[in-house]
Amino acid sequence: MELLIITIIVLLGFWLYRFFKTRKILTTLTEEEFRQGYRKAQLIDVREPKEFKGGHILGARNIPLSQLNHRLIEVRKDQPVYLYCQSGARSARAAAVLHKKGYRDLNQLKGGFKHWGGKIKQG
Repeated sequence: MELLIITIIVLLGFWLYRFFKTRKILTTLTEEEFRQGYRKAQLIDVREPKEFKGGHILGARNIPLSQLNHRLIEVRKDQPVYLYCQSGARSARAAAVLHKKGYRDLNQLKGGFKHWGGKIKQG
C-alpha cells in the first residue's frame, strides 16, 4: 500500500512539474488572440500529414511532431512560432522540443484545431 501511495505522489509531482514548465515556456492563446498574431508568425501544424490533409488553418505549414527534430532548419528562431495540433497536447510537446533548441517566442492555440472556428483549407 505504501508503494502505491509513493508512486501516486511521484507521478503527481512529475505531472505538476511538466504542467508548470510548459506554462513557463509556452503561451496559450484564445482563438481571437491566435488570429491577431498568426499571420505575422510562423504557423505550424504539428499533426500528422493525414490529419493536415483533412483540414488545416489557412497558411499553416505541416511539420509533424514526429519529424520536428529533423526539420528544425525550417523554423526560424527570430520570429514568433504559433503551434497547433488537434487538442493541444502535441503542440505543448513540440514547444518543449523547440525551447530546448533555443526558440523562445512559442505560442499555441487553446484547445487546438478542434476548437478553431476560422477559415480552413482542405488538402
